[in-house]
Amino acid sequence: MPHIDPQGGPVLVLGATGYVGGRLVPRLLNLGYRVRAGARSIAKLSCRPYSQHPRLELAAVDVLDESSLEQALSGCQAAFYLVHSMQAKGGGFRNLDQDAARNMVRAAQKTALKRIIYLGGLGDDADDLSEHLRSRYEVGRILQQGQVPTTFLRAAILLGAGSASFELIRYLVDRLPVMTTPRWVFTESQPIAVSNVLTYLTGCLQVEATSGKTFEIGGPDVLSYKELFELYAQEAGLRKRIIIPIPLLTPRLSAAWIHLVTPVPAGIAKPLIDGLRNRVVCRENRIRDLIPQDLLTCRQAIREALQKIKQQKVDTCWSDAGELTPPEWVTCGDAPYAGGTILECNYKVTLASTPEALWPVITSLGGEKGWGYANALWGVRGLMDRLIGGIGLSRGRRTSHDLRVGDALDFWRVLAMEENRRLQLLAEMKLPGEAILEFELIDLGQDRCELRLISRFLPRGLLGLSYWYSVYPLHGLVFKGMLKSLAKASGAKVLGGPESFDRNRNACALPDKSRKI
Repeated sequence: MPHIDPQGGPVLVLGATGYVGGRLVPRLLNLGYRVRAGARSIAKLSCRPYSQHPRLELAAVDVLDESSLEQALSGCQAAFYLVHSMQAKGGGFRNLDQDAARNMVRAAQKTALKRIIYLGGLGDDADDLSEHLRSRYEVGRILQQGQVPTTFLRAAILLGAGSASFELIRYLVDRLPVMTTPRWVFTESQPIAVSNVLTYLTGCLQVEATSGKTFEIGGPDVLSYKELFELYAQEAGLRKRIIIPIPLLTPRLSAAWIHLVTPVPAGIAKPLIDGLRNRVVCRENRIRDLIPQDLLTCRQAIREALQKIKQQKVDTCWSDAGELTPPEWVTCGDAPYAGGTILECNYKVTLASTPEALWPVITSLGGEKGWGYANALWGVRGLMDRLIGGIGLSRGRRTSHDLRVGDALDFWRVLAMEENRRLQLLAEMKLPGEAILEFELIDLGQDRCELRLISRFLPRGLLGLSYWYSVYPLHGLVFKGMLKSLAKASGAKVLGGPESFDRNRNACALPDKSRKI
């Protein structure tokens, strides 16, 4: 059987910016392996705490591009396949998942890879298997049909701070003293702590007897979702929740309700809810003999997750995953071929401070702390977005003190960061156009600096133009207030402003000015 030597070639982790992949990479490094972290965005990988590790390589790879897969796999001994397309538009994730898996099979054979390790879902092969669980099962089978031995680990709910399943449970129980649920509330599952999943994944590299086999992995408890809700309430110190099953609630209605109550958007909630109708319990436990470990009970896993959240030590979050694609009109430097009119609203303030003193205040915005000024208006905007199917403000942020490229920040995504210089955010709320919010710090010397707040918008048609000019008066009010609030929070004296300015002329601009390209 193929042996994976820690001193040999690197181990590729596909999906290294995802919830599991982001935790697996540092664990492999701690075990002494050379690791090649693969994801579509190098920028997201570069901001991880372990990105400068001497045994780590970063690789830009798209599993739907076979040539990029071959390049990422070149010279590797083994690969962890931790990607899937659950959020694909139009519900076509099964086809994308299958295409990606076939690409992986061909690329692995061409590069003489020794091992593939894939994490999929539990559930029997009956006809009523949800589309999400069936897709995960099909990917495992496609990978195992290739020439490279593939270990297929099948898990149910992953319990850990930041996992989509745990966050769904947490927000439902925290926010709803009385819950109306579909019949799936009585469906049994066998959750497993994410720490135990990571031990199984790394153990598959070390135990050759796992090569090419399929294993079902789960914790020691088999519980219904109703029992999980009750267990969470006990560990969180909440009163007993009243749970009322309603048979007529469809997965679509349940997903819409979850979209409103939790940070998990309907696009993710729908396939998750659809899969809850399937009983996901291990039918065999062979892997426990091959890779022995202390399995956390559900109570222990929930308690540990709550402690991580309280201590703000959430290493990865479900919202980390996904492609980070800057709009073309941003990456091309606003070149004329981007098309249309880029509208701007820019304000600046001069402060008796250094960029280094202001930077922590800027990067702590969002989440429970809010945006420094007019938080009620931000809340209304978030609620409006949620009601029309957007993500709203409930997604928050991973921790209150740590921010990296690719992080979710309420209804923004961190697009770029230059420490003590620039923070660029991409809007992910529902908009008739594309929006960027940017904070810039310019060092003026002698303990003075200029803090700039830049808002740019590329409207989509007449609706986009109408939206921009309807909210323009609020921009001035909110942005001035935010600059003053940031100055106050940092203890910096205001030397000038806040005032509007034109980035082209570096002077005050009239309120109705926009920049055409």
